[in-house]
Amino acid sequence: MAGLATAFGSGAMTNSITDLGESDCYLITGTNTTENHPVIATFIKRALTQRDAKLILADPRNIELGKFATIWLRQRPGTDVAWINGMMNVIIDEGLLNETFVAERTENFQALKATVEKYTPEYVEKISGIPADNLKKAARLYAKSGASAIVYAMGITQHINGTDNVKSLANLAMLTGQIGRPGTGVNPLRGQNNVQGACDMACLPGNLPAYKKVTEAADRKPFEDAWGVSLPDKVGLTIPKIIDAAAGGALKALYVMGENPMMSDPDVRHVEKALKNLDLLIVQDIFLTETGNLAHVVLPTAGWGEKEGTYTNTERRVQRIRKAVDAPGDARPDWEIITLLANRLGANWQYASAQDIYEEVRKVTVSYTGITYDRIEKQGIQWPCPNTEHPGTPILHSAAFTRGKGLFSVCEHIDPAELPDNEYPLLLTTGRILYQYHTATMSRRSKGLVSRTPQAFVEIHPDDAGKLGIAHGDKIEVSSRRGSIEVYAELNGRCDKGVVFIPFHYSEAAVNRLTNAAIDPVANIPEYKVSAVKIRKVA
Repeated sequence: MAGLATAFGSGAMTNSITDLGESDCYLITGTNTTENHPVIATFIKRALTQRDAKLILADPRNIELGKFATIWLRQRPGTDVAWINGMMNVIIDEGLLNETFVAERTENFQALKATVEKYTPEYVEKISGIPADNLKKAARLYAKSGASAIVYAMGITQHINGTDNVKSLANLAMLTGQIGRPGTGVNPLRGQNNVQGACDMACLPGNLPAYKKVTEAADRKPFEDAWGVSLPDKVGLTIPKIIDAAAGGALKALYVMGENPMMSDPDVRHVEKALKNLDLLIVQDIFLTETGNLAHVVLPTAGWGEKEGTYTNTERRVQRIRKAVDAPGDARPDWEIITLLANRLGANWQYASAQDIYEEVRKVTVSYTGITYDRIEKQGIQWPCPNTEHPGTPILHSAAFTRGKGLFSVCEHIDPAELPDNEYPLLLTTGRILYQYHTATMSRRSKGLVSRTPQAFVEIHPDDAGKLGIAHGDKIEVSSRRGSIEVYAELNGRCDKGVVFIPFHYSEAAVNRLTNAAIDPVANIPEYKVSAVKIRKVA
């Protein structure tokens, strides 16, 4: 999502969840919305079934939203820049761009035009597998609709060119002026309930709160003045580079909070080696996770219903949470554990409550300044909210982009880091399913959820299974250049021939033992969505 920074600042949803219900057309890609964001999916499905809104679905799998799609673009995994450039080729060639918007609110259009010129629908079909006529229909539908919204998630970002994927979607929205109005926008759906809040509060190695840059002295100074410290001016390590540094011995200690890299990071064998090489591994979580089992110290923390504070959700809405029950045993809220630890190290922090910390957030984070506890007592407010009279901002970029004019980015298609070959002939893609959540630290403790999805599986096209003598329900081994797991065969037509899908929730068959650790050089996000594998029936 960092790729939106050139025009959109933080890479947050430009519009509101309820606002999605006003769209005339949706371009949904890289998100299995009904399974991963089922509440948001209800707004979309309602518009499709009750208002006759249109849906362009771009997804390698035939997900549930395919039943509602006006046009389904079944791209080969890893070819998103190509088909998005192809849509823009059609839009420019047929005069469907918003010339006024492009002239008044954007720059670098000629470079974009020159780049997408070769991405004709016929050329894109050879790269992506999308029929040229379908791509033309999709481009016309998106450009001509009164209000078109782009909705995406990690299926777009988890590639070695994920940043370019996001920039390409931003290009498409700006080219057609489908931004800054109700029912439009570029809307990334965050993977967890407070990802947006964590990013806002500088849980990115190059950022200070509100996306100020650690490398800029002018950005650092307000925080240095507020905190009475001198801040470092160098960008820190991203998660993949942290793991590499630990494996190589350059990193000696790691503090992991609310994260389970032994399940969520690619090439788990490499992750395990790295974590075991540390002099000190601290894990802070509500349950003993796969990562916690390797820790030297485990700090038990309070769950969401056991603490006070705020979350900032996927639509930038800052919301109160309130303690309902006491935390068990010695578990404490995260802020309290961190404060105690900092003071043992000589910090002398004086926070007495989560509200004390939030008041400091308001002082140093301009987008949060007007959002007080009193104002969000009953209903959250969307940032930016610069003062206490401001109502919040449901729609971003209605008048101007963060940087002034939106910058068209030049993005070219590149192949994924690893493609199928004779030894590993199938392409593996990964994701989530409705009944489990992320690394399943919580959801697989629910008997009801486990009863719906009791075991790890791999979706295979029946033709591929038939060639290998595999029947539905057979136990099979899936192997990549990094490792092997055993799962059960799920024969259906959701995946195209040559493509298999495995969810990543199952520790006994952790799909990230197979995935490639190659990363996007800008955002440092691993390429979870494309790996080469082979399968065989287990005797």
